[in-house]
Order: sequence, then structure tokens, then C-alpha cells
Amino acid sequence: MEKDTLSAPLVGAPVEHWTPPAAPVGESLHGRYARLERLDADAHAALLFRTYEGNDTVWEYLPYGPFSSASQYHRWVKEQAGQTDPLFYAIKNLESDRFEGVASFLRISPEAGSIEVGHINYSPALQKTRAATEAMYLMMQWAFDAGFRRYEWKCNALNVGSRRAAQRLGFSYEGVFRQAAVVKGRNRDTAWFAAIDAEWPALKEAYSVWLDPGNFDAEGRQIERLGDMTGLVRAANDPTL
Repeated sequence: MEKDTLSAPLVGAPVEHWTPPAAPVGESLHGRYARLERLDADAHAALLFRTYEGNDTVWEYLPYGPFSSASQYHRWVKEQAGQTDPLFYAIKNLESDRFEGVASFLRISPEAGSIEVGHINYSPALQKTRAATEAMYLMMQWAFDAGFRRYEWKCNALNVGSRRAAQRLGFSYEGVFRQAAVVKGRNRDTAWFAAIDAEWPALKEAYSVWLDPGNFDAEGRQIERLGDMTGLVRAANDPTL
């Protein structure tokens, strides 16, 4: 009698030779163009407020901000700096020698091997720089080297800039969660992206090629586009872009 394969339960592939990683503790991350330090109110708040001041649009898709004064921002940073999830970093652009943005690890789930990057807030000075890209590379590298299997990026579905950045950085599109949250009194649909450990070796190579000084001309313009290289790795592209 032929076995009825349809009656057999469908289960996922076994995850072999994997141990849940340790959660991040905020060790500094160093690169050629960027350095990330655990966010500290006394060390970073005033410097960051100065680089954000007068640029309220950087807070548009975040659930907090803009801040009306340096002291108000200092209090907010102090509250965030005491947490381990999200775990915030201050980003120093080594080419300008200034702290010009923040990003965090969040929704840290070692038992699932999953971790997210978020709360990304780049000042105009940091946007579209080599340091901005390298900061994301350093965080992704830490996550996969630590043993995480899945690295997530989520954003407001209306934030086209963030959706484009996710794809450029090598995250694959996974869909939109409708009415996922209410942020600043407005509906938020959330677009999901992720990279997984099997994709990391090829993504790492793409970053290494893009970040190499030889990939830039005398005026600092890129020769090879990162998105062209990560596009060969992504499992799915955002159909809206």
C-alpha cells in the first residue's frame, strides 16, 4: 500500500550545530570610517543634539522627538542608555571626527537566534557617507559573528527612504504588517526586511568590496554600487520600489 505522504506532519528542517548566542552588551565596534560606542548621556547627548538641531525631519518616522532643548534630549538619552533592549550606540564619523547619529539593537531574542537593528537616526551630516554604511555593516557583522541566525529591519511602510536603504544594505523584503502600531497618533503599517546567516558570507564580501578605499575616486564618489552587489544576494525585492 502506498504511504499517504499528505497525512505526515510538516516540520521545519533540524537546526544542527547551533547554540543560542549571547545577547550584546554594547562593546565598541570599530571600522575604517566609523566607530560605534555604547550610548552615554554625558558623553554623547550634547554632541548629538547639536548635530540634529534644526533638522526636525530626522524624527519624522520615530516614535519620539523632536526635542526642544539639549536638556530634554539629555534626559531622553539617559533613559535609553540604561536599557539593554533596545541597546543604543552612538555613531562617530571618523572622517569628520564627530558623533553624528545613533542606532540600536532591539527585539533581541537569543533563543530564536533573532535580532533587529532599529532606532536608526542619522543626522544630515552622516547621511550618504561611508561611515553611515559602515556603521550598519559593523552591527550586522557583530550579530552574525555572535551566532544570530536572523537579522531584521523594520520601518514605517510609508518611509520609502528606509525601505530603499534596507534593500541597498542587503535585507530581503518579507511583507507589510497592516495596522501594526499607532505612532504619534497616526496609523503605522510596518514593512519587514531581514537577512539570514546563510546570506551573510556573500553580503560581507559585498560590503568589503564597497568599503574598500579603491572603490572611491579622488572626489570620494563610489565606483561600484553596494545595491548592485547585494541585489545578487537578496532573496526577495520590495515590489513597491
